[in-house]
Amino acid sequence: MSGFTVAIVGRPNVGKSTFFNRLMEQRRAIVHDTSGVTRDRQYGMADWNGKIFNVIDTGGFVPGSEDIFEREIRKQVVIAVDEANAIVFMVDVATGITDLDDAMADILRRSKKPVFLVVNKVDNHDRMLEAAEFYSLGFDKTFYVSSMTGSGTGELLDALASLIPETQADAEEKTLPRFAIIGQPNVGKSSLLNALIGTERTIVSEIAGTTRDTIHTHYKLFQKEFILIDTAGIRRKAKVHEDLEFYSVIRAIKAIDEAEVCLLIIDAQKGITAQDLGIYSLAAKKGKGIVVLVNKWDLIQKQTNTARDYEKELRNRLAPFNDVPILFISAKTKVRIYNVIETALEVYENRQKKITTSELNETILKAIDAYHPPVVRGHPVKIKYITQLPTGIPSFAFFCNFPDDIKQPYKNYLENQLRDKFNFRGVPVRLFFRKK
Repeated sequence: MSGFTVAIVGRPNVGKSTFFNRLMEQRRAIVHDTSGVTRDRQYGMADWNGKIFNVIDTGGFVPGSEDIFEREIRKQVVIAVDEANAIVFMVDVATGITDLDDAMADILRRSKKPVFLVVNKVDNHDRMLEAAEFYSLGFDKTFYVSSMTGSGTGELLDALASLIPETQADAEEKTLPRFAIIGQPNVGKSSLLNALIGTERTIVSEIAGTTRDTIHTHYKLFQKEFILIDTAGIRRKAKVHEDLEFYSVIRAIKAIDEAEVCLLIIDAQKGITAQDLGIYSLAAKKGKGIVVLVNKWDLIQKQTNTARDYEKELRNRLAPFNDVPILFISAKTKVRIYNVIETALEVYENRQKKITTSELNETILKAIDAYHPPVVRGHPVKIKYITQLPTGIPSFAFFCNFPDDIKQPYKNYLENQLRDKFNFRGVPVRLFFRKK
């Protein structure tokens, strides 16, 4: 199944971004008393009692007028109801029920998705009494929280986590590699898919996707077979003038959850955006293989080192995890598009790679002897043994005498050695340090 997705909706300045930051356990969204500060979508993964789920902070809007403002807010609620598995509807006890809250509640009451009404800024007894008025909005699941202090959020997270199955593994057996085509609207996702499958009538059989409007295409040609997950159906929905950016975020997150390798397409003329970087980081955090495709390369004025300089700048933006293949393609003219298949399959194989314990120790212990960990409190840190863990993502356990004292620079060195000796290009690598 796709990962469970929770969308936080509500009018600006009710505390959505503060709540989002608390779930992420870090300050990622900008927080300010001025309404409409959050313009970009914020998204990440939350972990509560072993249940992992996606969280999207729908953000606010900077309105040109009250009418535009209300229309944009209403639009994001419709999209959240349409696409997320559960909705957190946040209101503010300090201002009470507003007309905009009523309008949102009207949309959400008609939804079949679970809606959690969260009354924020309830941080004393008087406000607890004032919060009772929100029962008039008609939601069974009502929670009183303070995003700033964290009070009440545990009960809400318990309720959200209860909706997530114990095992999030796919029921169907994944025998074929799955590649997700992700990226902003109009970067060439559809063009790439059509270039790969459009001219060869023997290639495809359309499989109904688990996510509405996501097409799974079975590719079987040239002794290669895999599933392409296409999120390019974003703009085909009628009747609603969608917020395409919001749609692209939710669809990309769902596609990432279903795939083993993500093909992130960026527009060569526009470069990589903050939203692309957010999606890229999320894919890396989820342990997915990644290939970056710079599309519309045929439209770029080229000089001797154009591609080299472009790639260097791109890797700087992708740091710290920048050991990924970067291909310069044109879906329109089909330049290098078949390299995409070869590279994606290579990254898939890298992600499945298993290194024997003997080979691992023989190779990496030599690298450790060449560059020892720093001494801690007068005691040398000694790494005695390394083994690969039986996980879906390449993960390695290092057994040593002071596991908590190994700092990030040395962890980076060990990861680089693993990448250099065993080729994990395009794949996040996990390192764990345990007591010998």
